[in-house]
Amino acid sequence: MISQRLAANFNWLLFLTCLGISILGVVMIYSANHGRPEVFFRVLYIKQIYWVGYGLVAMLFALLLDYRWFSRYAYLIFALTLLSLAYVLINGVIVSGSRRWIYIGSVSIQVSEFAKISLILALAKYFESGKISGQYKLKDLIIPALMTLTLGGLVVVQPDLGTTMMIFFIFMVFIVAIELEKITLIKLFSSGLLLAPTIWFFLMDYQKTRLFTLLNPELDPLGAGYHSIQSKIAIGSGGFWGKGLFAGTQSRLNFLPEKHTDFIFSVFAEETGFVGVAILLSFFLFIIMKGLNIAFRAGDRFGFFLSLGLISSITFYIIFNIGMTVGLFPITGIPLPFLSYGGSSLITNFFAIGLLLNVEMRRLLH
Repeated sequence: MISQRLAANFNWLLFLTCLGISILGVVMIYSANHGRPEVFFRVLYIKQIYWVGYGLVAMLFALLLDYRWFSRYAYLIFALTLLSLAYVLINGVIVSGSRRWIYIGSVSIQVSEFAKISLILALAKYFESGKISGQYKLKDLIIPALMTLTLGGLVVVQPDLGTTMMIFFIFMVFIVAIELEKITLIKLFSSGLLLAPTIWFFLMDYQKTRLFTLLNPELDPLGAGYHSIQSKIAIGSGGFWGKGLFAGTQSRLNFLPEKHTDFIFSVFAEETGFVGVAILLSFFLFIIMKGLNIAFRAGDRFGFFLSLGLISSITFYIIFNIGMTVGLFPITGIPLPFLSYGGSSLITNFFAIGLLLNVEMRRLLH
């Protein structure tokens, strides 16, 4: 429970920043779809309001329990996540060729979004009671590597390449954080670079096409390159001040695909311009810096690894989503935290922020 002493340490600025971006997301989702004839799309902003509410409940749950509680049950949570991902592969709902969702009543849940949290909990648990930083060798990484590969394997076959990439990057953050022996770190990264080209043989045809069109979208302007071209047109047309709220032509005329999810940043940039983008990026930067600050001031090793993993996950999503919309990264369907439409993503991110706030509030009690 939260005592008066703990409540006094609650970081209202971090919470209000995340809540403010999510409210802005509701506005952007409405703007992206208000002119569409389909009722389904016109009411998505209302659904997003409900998701914000559910996200706040998830954040409250993360705050009420001492974060050490999650350390005790980290492996159990991880095991249940693996079972849930296996269930998705058997009985999941197929949408756009991917089997990623399960229905609980009338609500669809993307389990892979929650899988990232369970992996972070499991890795933080493993490394909290291990050797001190700087004493880890390659053999000490076998168990965490197997956990990461098992989880990533269940996600990549859905297929969900974007989330799989995030899972891999989260693992790499932990590898860097434990300060491996230099020679071991060099061997590990060298092996990774040598094996990286083999990933090509496991990619599907449409994923290979996206990579081909990354550097030159005009190779297939009406196919694989269409998303990237229209996104960059939308962002560039926003200019310095933007076209104004609800006045984005790329969005309103439906040139921009997936505009309420993957390309919500493009909608925002077109309507608010450079000024709006600068402010939004400042908010994201504040969240990232505050998350890192919480990690490095945590009261114990579990709190450090947990916070570092959580803020790294949010950071990677921000970087890759925005990079995707401006043509720096291939299109992988990665949502923008707190801004994109999607209940699973929003709930997961609010839960992560709740855990970060939890670590900060209790850092002097351990």
